This record gives sequence, C-alpha cells and structure tokens, in this order.
Amino acid sequence: MIIPSIDLMDGQAVQLIGGEKRAIDAGDPLPIAERFSLAGEIAVIDLDAALGQGENEALIRELVGRYPCRVGGGIRDLRAAVRWLDAGATQIILGTAATPELLRELPQKRLIAALDTKGGEVVVEGWRKGTGAAVLDRIAELKDLVGGFLVTFVEREGRMQGIDMDQVKAVIEAAGKTKVTVAGGVATTEEIAEIDRLGADVQVGMALYSGKIDLADAIAAPLKSDRPDGLWATVVVDELGRALGLVYSDLESVREAVKRRRGVYHSRSRGLWIKGETSGDVQLLKRIDLDCDRDAMRFVVEQQGIGFCHEGCWTCWGEDWGLARLIRRLEARVMEAPPGSYTKRLLDDPSLLAAKLVEEATELAEAQTGEQATHEAADLLYFALTALVRNGRSLAAVEQTLDWRERQLTRRSDTGSANGE
Repeated sequence: MIIPSIDLMDGQAVQLIGGEKRAIDAGDPLPIAERFSLAGEIAVIDLDAALGQGENEALIRELVGRYPCRVGGGIRDLRAAVRWLDAGATQIILGTAATPELLRELPQKRLIAALDTKGGEVVVEGWRKGTGAAVLDRIAELKDLVGGFLVTFVEREGRMQGIDMDQVKAVIEAAGKTKVTVAGGVATTEEIAEIDRLGADVQVGMALYSGKIDLADAIAAPLKSDRPDGLWATVVVDELGRALGLVYSDLESVREAVKRRRGVYHSRSRGLWIKGETSGDVQLLKRIDLDCDRDAMRFVVEQQGIGFCHEGCWTCWGEDWGLARLIRRLEARVMEAPPGSYTKRLLDDPSLLAAKLVEEATELAEAQTGEQATHEAADLLYFALTALVRNGRSLAAVEQTLDWRERQLTRRSDTGSANGE
C-alpha cells in the first residue's frame, strides 16, 4: 500500500530532488494531510529539524492530533523519541540515531529505522556522506530491534524515473518478517502494485504532488478481482466500525470517491452511484482500507441522514444497537426533543446534568453485584453521552482520543485519564 509523505520546511509542504533542490512548494500541509488521510497513515518528515535549521513541532503536533502519522526528522535521542511517541505518533522514524542502544529503550513495534542508500551504501548528513556500511548489513543488524524500515534509494529520490525492483527485493529479503517501506523514484501505479505483492509499502511524495500518480489510482493499485466484471467488493462502515452494507467499486468510482470525499460506488444496474445524491443520506468519506488479500475494500464514512439502506434503516441488516444508536438518538433530540422532556431538561440545564453525572458515577462505584454495575454503568453512559452531545462532539471523537492515549508512552498515575493501564 502507499504511505503518502508530507515533508515540511518553514511550515510548508515541499518536495526536494535528491534531498537538495526544492522542486515543489505545495503550501499549507493541513489540507494536503486531510486529502492524503484517505489512504490511511501519513509520513510526516520535519526537514528543518533533520537539517538542523529549525523545527515544525507545533504544526506536526496538530497533524498528529488529527490523523494517524508516522513522524521523522531530527529525532536524535531518547528524549525526542519519547516526546513524539507521547504526542501520539503511530511510529517514529529514526535515522542515524537508530543505534541498538537507543532502540532497546523504546517499544519495538513503534520504531522505523530510516536507511538512505546510494549504490548499496548507507549515506548520512543529508545524503552527502557515505558511511562505508552496506544497507543490507544494517538491516541485518537492526531488524530484530525495530518494527519496520524506511529504505530510500537516494539516486532516484524525487526524480520519478522508476524504482529499482532488484534492490527492493533484496531489501525485503534481508528484512525477513520486519515490515519494509521503500521510497525513491516510484513513478507508476504498476510499481506500487508490484512492491505491494512483494510485501512492502511505498512512501510516495513527488509523484502525488506533481500529479504523475493520482491518489485514487495509488490507493487502488494493489487491488485485484476474480469477478468476470472486474469489480471490487466494498464493505461500507460508519466511523464506529459498524457495517452499513456491501457494495461494489471500480476504478472510476474510487476516483470519484476520492475527488469528492464522498461515498461513491459502482451500481451494477446504474453505473456510477453517488450515495445520497437523491435521498440526501450522504456519506462523507474518511478512509479507504484494502483487505489482506487485496480483493476487497472498506470505506469508512460519516453516514448522514436516516442511514445507508434504501429501506430507511441505518444498515442493510436493519437498525443498529447500543451506544451508537443511543448517541444518534441524542443528537437528533438536540433539535427535536419536545419541551419538558427529560433529555431536553438535561440539554438545557448544565447543573442538572452535572448532578446526575456525579450521582450515577457514585452509584456505579458503590455497586456490589454484576447486575448493579451493569445498570449503573448504563445510566452513567447515558448521561455522559448526553454531555458529549451537548458539547457538539461525537462518540467517534471519544474513540479517537482513547486510541491516541493508548499511543502515549509516558504514563502518569495522577492524571485520572484512561490510558489503558
């Protein structure tokens, strides 16, 4: 799969050729990140920090707070590594600092060793200095200490002249079970598909910024189909992961979905189908995932209106249940709750809601049986979700916060936060 890359200098997204010549000034990275996030994880590289000429920390923290990001550039010691892990980076990318001594101090799965190679030799200091170390030897040395490698083929970086598949194969073989991401020169979707088949990801920058490769085409590149019509099965889920329905896609519909950031599919009877165009039950597209066999997709959407099904249900299997259903009911009652109703009173009276939260939390803490705990937890969740809706936030936002907290490396027992420990 692809890992879209955002390289930062002076607060702007840029693309360099050979690590030196600035070829593209792409401007504000925030809308770029929003678009790239459709592909999933984003690589964010602080070139200023890497070159020792400043930093873009505040901007990167904003990106990490919004999207799943692996972060690199200027991470040279344990303190900096922990700082970015605590900030919520899914993984951190370490260059010359990727020594066995430092790596052993950090969680292996969240570490990526960046190896820049020129002619098979690892190069450093902005690709200007050779180390005398062979890239395959460095991989052998570090593969049991990291969760992945980012291998950049310097001779091809930013030039979009194609990637050397023989080098890619050698790197993947050397890494064994450790995940590999390659970069440098990728120019076609066929290369993306081939690298994916070999078992590696592709970090793509210049080809996306220049328009040589379309983002939708890059996302769909690894897909295959065993259907006579060549369509891809597509599972549509809401932001909480609840399956809404099963549809089909082709390259045209994926391109339109990415372009519009909407749920767009291929109808076998009508052709291009833009969900909600007539019903108003539109879908805002959040992410496209490929399954492990690369023959199906998952569209993560923010479903609006009464639901996905043409029969007026939230899902094609009928109505959903639990917390997701409750919070949608509460959201509807912000506008529709009749005067005098209990939910309306809670929404209009912060002191009443605060008192009920304290009351129910106390009763849950004092519960003596499993049945009591279940009922009191249900009460507390109702009031907690009411408070959430009253402040204009979603259950998906809560889940995102919990996921972010799980990524924090430093734990403090006095915070009162749900960090999973």
